[in-house]
Amino acid sequence: MSPQELKAVLQAGLLSFPLTDFDAQLNFAPRSYAERLEWLQPYGASALFAAGGTGEFFSLEPGEYSEVIKVALDTCRGRTPILAGAGGGTTLAIKYAQEAERLGAQGILLLPHYLTEASQEGLIAHVEAVCKSVRFGVVVYNRGACKLTPASLQVLADRCPNLIGFKDGLGDIEKFVAIRQTLGERFAYLGGLPTAEVFAGAYKAMGCPVYSSAVFNFIPATAMAFYKAHAANDTATCDRLIRDFFLPYIALRNKGEGYAVSIVKAGATLVGHSAGPVRPPLSDLAPAEVDQLGALISRLGPQ
Repeated sequence: MSPQELKAVLQAGLLSFPLTDFDAQLNFAPRSYAERLEWLQPYGASALFAAGGTGEFFSLEPGEYSEVIKVALDTCRGRTPILAGAGGGTTLAIKYAQEAERLGAQGILLLPHYLTEASQEGLIAHVEAVCKSVRFGVVVYNRGACKLTPASLQVLADRCPNLIGFKDGLGDIEKFVAIRQTLGERFAYLGGLPTAEVFAGAYKAMGCPVYSSAVFNFIPATAMAFYKAHAANDTATCDRLIRDFFLPYIALRNKGEGYAVSIVKAGATLVGHSAGPVRPPLSDLAPAEVDQLGALISRLGPQ
């Protein structure tokens, strides 16, 4: 898949980050992971981000990373494009990107680098180096320590033809509007805030109709129903689901640091598709919180 073909894929449909399955000893569980991807296939996500943020990329060592991406590609080949997560310092991010390309991924999501804040010049050099190390498409994730300005993105757009996507995880409306107006149709724009459904309407109004859904991992039918209503401007359905499920879900998610991932794994367990526990430094939901989540899911009916 060429970078431009990947860009076209990312401009419509629902995207998601599959969970990474671990066993009770916190080892990667490839069979369970493949079964998860098979379960999700019929629901029709446009593309999946393997070993992304919800997939606990930050907890994987390089050998595990290769195995996760390989299982995703082997399972979804010919059906769903796979973008691999890649991140860390520049040298490491390049190695992840090149490994994903070697394995046959259709592109990467370039996750934020590391703890240290960086200048715009440094961020440009980092993203450019990763883009130029591979031939396939790159989507940059504007979140955490990676906060690119419109001017910086214009430089990168001019220098890196395979930089085809911009995923926003900041929620800074002024900055996003400036980026969208500056870059126009040069990028595919993706909403990337946690529980993106709540922000989907606002992002669509700003020229970003596509987002990635974490809840697709455990309520895929509802996630797709919300996206279809969103795409059809069915505000009544979107408002009902936001009011009845997403707002109480967010209130539960906000009870613990790192729960944006932990609550998704808890949801998968509740619907019979467990991905195992989260790895430290994340922690699993408390039993009472799991019960609250179960009550929310039960309102939605079969998935």
